[in-house]
Amino acid sequence: MRREIKSFLGTGWSFPPSFDKSNASVLMVSDAADIEESIRIILSTLPGERTMRPDFGCNIRKLVFEVADSRLTAELNHIIYHALLEYEPRIHFVSVTVIDHTGQEGVIYLQLTYGIIATNTRHNMVYPFYYLEGTNISSNE
Repeated sequence: MRREIKSFLGTGWSFPPSFDKSNASVLMVSDAADIEESIRIILSTLPGERTMRPDFGCNIRKLVFEVADSRLTAELNHIIYHALLEYEPRIHFVSVTVIDHTGQEGVIYLQLTYGIIATNTRHNMVYPFYYLEGTNISSNE
């Protein structure tokens, strides 16, 4: 039996997509958790990755090798503000703060502060900002 989730803030698939074998369904998230996952998707998607929405995403990856200083924080604020303004209408962006930039492991932790418009509540989340090296494996041998 499928249970319907009703939420005025929205309900969507969990990210990454997960499945419930016992109910043969997709795991869903609602309310503030749905908004947070939406923000993570926007920040981790490079513009051009989605075929049908080539402008979707946030191009913060271009800053991954920059020095962690006040200029980087200002640039991150600018890029993230415009991406969230365009693709997440349920929130208003407040700020990005670099909370840990030791760089010892190549990771900078960003604290995003935003307000959910419908509930007039302030939230924050920590987003790890780093470059994850991928592999380019070809099936043509």
